[in-house]
Amino acid sequence: MPLPSGYRDCFPGLAGDWARFDGPAGTQMVDVAIDATAAFSRSGANANSHGFFDAARQVDELMDRARASVGALLGGDPAGVVFGPSTTNLLFGLTRAIARQLQPGDEIVVTQLDHDANVTPWRLAAADAGASVATAKIDAATGTLPVDAVASLITPRTRWVAVTGASNAVGTIPDVPSIAGAVHAAGARLLADAVHLAPHRLIDVVALGCDALATSSYKWYGPHAAALWIEPALLESLDAYRVRPAPSTGPGKFETGTPAFETIAGVDAAARFVTGIGLATIRAAEEAVFAPLLEGLQSEDGVEVYGLPSLEGRTPTVAFNVRGQTADEVARALARDRIAVWSGDYYAVEIMAALGLDTRGGAVRAGVSSYNTPDDVDRLLASVRALTRSG
Repeated sequence: MPLPSGYRDCFPGLAGDWARFDGPAGTQMVDVAIDATAAFSRSGANANSHGFFDAARQVDELMDRARASVGALLGGDPAGVVFGPSTTNLLFGLTRAIARQLQPGDEIVVTQLDHDANVTPWRLAAADAGASVATAKIDAATGTLPVDAVASLITPRTRWVAVTGASNAVGTIPDVPSIAGAVHAAGARLLADAVHLAPHRLIDVVALGCDALATSSYKWYGPHAAALWIEPALLESLDAYRVRPAPSTGPGKFETGTPAFETIAGVDAAARFVTGIGLATIRAAEEAVFAPLLEGLQSEDGVEVYGLPSLEGRTPTVAFNVRGQTADEVARALARDRIAVWSGDYYAVEIMAALGLDTRGGAVRAGVSSYNTPDDVDRLLASVRALTRSG
């Protein structure tokens, strides 16, 4: 099924002549999310939760509705949905609580494929508890994470394994269900960072085998916020850092302070928008646009492309460099042509080091979102081609 007619008109931020390939760092907000945020702010419901008056009850209803919407997006029980300002913030909170259960000699496994938000919080938690951390290595030639690279590090002392659902740098989608099988066979727990996966693939936390999963709504057309799903029984077993009057049960014990309710109204609307369009429809539209981009970059002399060579096993995100120019120089030149890309390491410091790019200024990253067009791709390829000719 194709995207609805006039789909791009749902994104006011696309007005103008920019070709936006910056989606992996944050997509444009969809109009229903913008409207929901503004409507809540105007509604008089700008109160706090758990009160006896109408505005407070409306806040409670919003939180229940938003948990249900995000739960539906992730295929998880809404009782496990925690909201926060960012995935990084939520993972620091989660790992801090987990550290209270760790013992000296316990082990945690992280990977080279991950954004640092799913690496450093674990390392700090382990250091606090006297636990150790092992890092699963990628196959640098393909930018993939073999299941055995993770499974071989799991021991009887392993307590948690943290893995990405998809690389925010090169787009690789590891085999999370198989990794989860190895994790659970050892009696350990699995957290998946699905920030880069959720905009592009249908997620089912049960099918993935996750005990916890993180996502950021601003990567799927919502406002700057995040959600962390924790299996409800596990959530209740964790002792979160919180102030004394805060809830001691349920998601609220991880939602430190007063949530940004107007933002959560936008998260709710964005989640319902994505589920309404359907991730299968979004995936098909993105891959139709991404395939010529990937092929065009790979065929251009003077361009080095990293990661898998085809659409199989990856999201529509590509990292590349142009011979003789730094990633920043390329990104700056593309910006002059009104093409938005990112350069550097995008906080994916482990994979940049594994690919030998940490000393070269990283790479250029171009990501296709559902609102990108073939014309956007033509413009990007033409600009890159001009750079290779000028070098």
